Amino acid sequence: MITPALRARLEEALGDRVRFDVPLSRHTSLRVGGPAGAVASPHSREDLAHLLALCHAQRIPRVVIGSGFNVLVSDDGFPGVVIRLNGWRRLEERPGAALRAEAGVSHSQITNFCIERGLAGLEFACGIPGNVGGWLAMNAGVPAREMGDVVREIEVMSPTGARIRHLRRDELRFEYRALRGLAPGSLILSALFDVGISTRDRVRNEVEHLLAARAASQPLHVPSCGSVFENPPGDFAGRLVESVGLKGQRSGGAQISPMHANFITNLGGATAADVLALIEAAQKRVFDSTGIRLVPEVRILGRRA
Repeated sequence: MITPALRARLEEALGDRVRFDVPLSRHTSLRVGGPAGAVASPHSREDLAHLLALCHAQRIPRVVIGSGFNVLVSDDGFPGVVIRLNGWRRLEERPGAALRAEAGVSHSQITNFCIERGLAGLEFACGIPGNVGGWLAMNAGVPAREMGDVVREIEVMSPTGARIRHLRRDELRFEYRALRGLAPGSLILSALFDVGISTRDRVRNEVEHLLAARAASQPLHVPSCGSVFENPPGDFAGRLVESVGLKGQRSGGAQISPMHANFITNLGGATAADVLALIEAAQKRVFDSTGIRLVPEVRILGRRA
């Protein structure tokens, strides 16, 4: 909880770069969620280090929300500090067939940059919503490729803001939809990606092909949080949810998409409780039918009812 004294400390540290009692429905792709105690948008590494040190010293819970994909905020919200690095959008080509991107660089920004420069290797991620920090934290990808296959190193700030490290690929442990081995609470600041030299037309054609395939199979026209469940080994979560008859199922304003059963969409006026009800119904029905436990890929933030 943000007390008046903590509010004053945060305002002193960040000025107009911190706001209080902000509805997180404004900052999540699913458009649901209660208020955050504070939302902070540090502009520099110094700002961020100061904020992390303050949160650590005052024992303020904090979490990073980038573009708001792959997160479901409870209707009660989050009582601590939400950190947003969306202004961190520096992107540059580096010698040795590499691309440096800060954590706030969006999927569309990096895709357009690669098309313009004729840089290949990241086309697979063109339709994965979010930003670079989120991509790396969850090792985002498609069945054939993921972030761990293309990252050369990452820049990380320690949980207290006291240290910045550059970690090489061989020092990182990427797993399915996860990056392991960092100290809990570490923040990803930027990444260096391997790219290949190609042509604008080749990169553009590959991107257009992948985006068309995604648009034909996923409900991109309505708010969602992206894939809800991890795919279990040897199967697909969407197929399992559909196989137990839940495709199109509704709870309040939320619906398991009739287009792709591993997506839950907000048809208007949905609450986090509506979405959680569908998540739990899918988990129960699939387990009762198949014995498979569906693991949420979406991060659930705040208290569950």
